[in-house]
Amino acid sequence: MNRLFGIETEYGIEVEGLGASDWIDESIAVVRSVSGPSVGGWNYRGEDPRRDMRGYVVTSLTTNPEDSMFDLPSRKPMSREEERSDRILVNGARFYNDHGHPEYATPECRSIKDLVAHDKAGDRIAFAAAERRAIQSNRSISLYKNNTDFHGSSYGTHESYLMRRDTPVDLVISALLPFFVTRQIFAGAGKCGLENCGREDPDRYQISQRADYLSVEASVDTLHNRPLVNTRDEPHTTPSKYRRLHVICGDANMSEYATGLKIGTTSLVLSLIEAGWTPGIVLKEAIKSVRMVSRDISLTQPLELEGGGSIKAIDIQRIYLNEAVKRYSGEDSDTDWTLAEWASTLNTLETNPMQLADRLDWVAKFALLNPFRLEEELKWNSPHMQSLDLAYHDINPQTGLYYGLEHEGTMRRLVTDGRITAAMSGAPCDTRAFLRGLMVNRFGGSIEGIGWNGILFRHNDETMLFDMNPLVEENVSILNEEFQSLQNLDQVIANLRQQYKEGLN
Repeated sequence: MNRLFGIETEYGIEVEGLGASDWIDESIAVVRSVSGPSVGGWNYRGEDPRRDMRGYVVTSLTTNPEDSMFDLPSRKPMSREEERSDRILVNGARFYNDHGHPEYATPECRSIKDLVAHDKAGDRIAFAAAERRAIQSNRSISLYKNNTDFHGSSYGTHESYLMRRDTPVDLVISALLPFFVTRQIFAGAGKCGLENCGREDPDRYQISQRADYLSVEASVDTLHNRPLVNTRDEPHTTPSKYRRLHVICGDANMSEYATGLKIGTTSLVLSLIEAGWTPGIVLKEAIKSVRMVSRDISLTQPLELEGGGSIKAIDIQRIYLNEAVKRYSGEDSDTDWTLAEWASTLNTLETNPMQLADRLDWVAKFALLNPFRLEEELKWNSPHMQSLDLAYHDINPQTGLYYGLEHEGTMRRLVTDGRITAAMSGAPCDTRAFLRGLMVNRFGGSIEGIGWNGILFRHNDETMLFDMNPLVEENVSILNEEFQSLQNLDQVIANLRQQYKEGLN
């Protein structure tokens, strides 16, 4: 499992006494309220969301009509820099406003537990910033780690995975589609009611929050006409060698276990695809299938295959699992953990899904809310149930329903609170995020621009770009150790010149 990965979380925001048209300003204010050392000025070098990994650039991206509420004529025009209000943190993460949502992007991680810790660190950083803004404005502010406001809008929880550029794009798309359609059976966050359901009865509980908003198999879009496989081509590293798979079809997980299993299984599936393997099946209608899986909590509904026949979601996952076991068992601890938990989870989903209420979000939420629903004789899509659904995702540790389960000791943990606290102020030591965080912490005043793949800083009337594109291999740990001992910017510049002279690799 030797690849970089990360998670970007857009938080739903609710501000007491204000409407949705005001929330973009409050989202900006929350981001600007983050504490601790940080720098602004994001460098968009090499970023173009219109570039498609299939080899072309689209003229424009489709936008969600619901977003117009954030673009009222009465709002004062802002530059992109003002609206984003980027803060790059000492742990190598990025915190900014995105379409009226505070968004936290974890630093690049190489291990599952590091990513889980940094994902949870983001929740704590965002919550603390919201609390500071609430004191300033004298208004209560709530942040939700979920994917729907139950009024027609969806916001994303995106994943990023480093992968080889030489893997054929058609293979990536075709091999990922059955996996993404069915991954939700363990990675779904659960949802009260249906949206975008046409004539279907919305009085249903479903597995995934994002399934209602997926409408095409593959596309570069992210805000509307959302795809199962996002084809955006922004590698954030050496483009000739790597691409970054940008995954937008997943749910926001509160459960540490679900996050770890989601990341681990997807990483192993990418290894299979990079090796040229295919699952040997094609779903007849992938978009129809993703909704069918989400609305079938019995996990028994067969999915139609192209050319005839059918297969259950659990059995599709087993196709990927069995091949991964055959090829990768024993390679490293993250791989072995993922393979063992993947197998155990699928077996339990087949026999008694409710036994997974201690680790899967959709099961935990169902087990928590269904007894109340039955006692009060409520419909799943009633406002009361959807309010409780939101409360499960409240990142306030004192009021969030998920954290109530965690405090009771009923949710399985992957990392300690101490490790999460450490992740709030420290980057992983085995990725280039360590260098980004180090530069922010020690030399933030000299930084003029910063991005995932480089840092632009000025010293003694000289501007220099620290190109971090090549620093995606494990040997970056050696460079991290060298830079940790440097005491001033003169030493940093001298070291960089020497590194580039010898060739960063």
